[in-house]
Amino acid sequence: MVTFLSGGTGTPKLLDGAGAVFSPEETTIIANTGDDIELGGLFVSPDVDTLLFQGGGVLDRETWWGIDGDTHRTNAALMDLASAGNLSTGPQYLPKEKQTDGRELANWRRFSGIGEFMTIGDRDRAIHITRTSLLDQGHSLSEATHRLAGAFGLEVDLLPMSDDPVASLIHTENGMMHFQEYWIAHRGERAVDTVEFRGSSSAEPAPGVLEALEDTVVIGPSNPVTSIGPMLALPGFADALAQTTVVAVSPFLGDDAFSGPAGPLMEAVNAEPSTAGLASAYPFADAFVIDETDATEFDRPTVRTDIRIDSSGDARRVVRAIDDAIGQVE
Repeated sequence: MVTFLSGGTGTPKLLDGAGAVFSPEETTIIANTGDDIELGGLFVSPDVDTLLFQGGGVLDRETWWGIDGDTHRTNAALMDLASAGNLSTGPQYLPKEKQTDGRELANWRRFSGIGEFMTIGDRDRAIHITRTSLLDQGHSLSEATHRLAGAFGLEVDLLPMSDDPVASLIHTENGMMHFQEYWIAHRGERAVDTVEFRGSSSAEPAPGVLEALEDTVVIGPSNPVTSIGPMLALPGFADALAQTTVVAVSPFLGDDAFSGPAGPLMEAVNAEPSTAGLASAYPFADAFVIDETDATEFDRPTVRTDIRIDSSGDARRVVRAIDDAIGQVE
């Protein structure tokens, strides 16, 4: 049995090759929900959705988000209305008193739909409408995710990290902003002071999460701060990892991140923005998988391979290296 911790695009790319070693029946995926937001009244869970679309065979593999071939008529109409009405099209938080009004939400992840700063496809939007409706009916996020996973025919177990609201907030030179605003609206072009996982201290791991962490755990090449960090901030999560076998795949080629803002975010939390920084980011890791050209040395088993993942064949190669690393620990 194996459990993958997933966020962003790094771990989903790795999961394209998971079947080379691990059968779907013995695989659980825990998805980051720190990136979740409410946009125009709809509950959007980007990291969960990427896994739903991937497992359902409809993921846009050019962007690694959204549905392949999706149309964007509703988004375009929203932009047209905003333009015609002289309304702002940038990220607009709902007022403070509306952040937790109605459905329980962590402060500062609730946005107006005017102008819709995130581009959401029409079929993609149907998932958000369904999820939001299930939540409004009283279902938990775990229950809603289970229903959606069934609709997409997933063969693995997919769990959100928590049913409770957690918001990844980036404190920058221009003030605080949700990770989606920082990355989507501002393209990560803001100097980062620190990162906050608001709501994490009072949140609990979702049902089944701590049990899944009793199995061998693989941390894919996701952003250690905003993809994996929200999970580690949950009470009991890191402690559970310290009690099981953990293999971490580097999201860096030496000092360079494969993609995304991992570098500046690592610096913001006082971790070295490189493969070497994984030792402090993941002190519970029992082994690492890093690139064959990476000179980083750890005091734990380290397997080297070409860790670039541009195809399912690449993913299978890295998964086999993970299996090698697991064997060296166990």
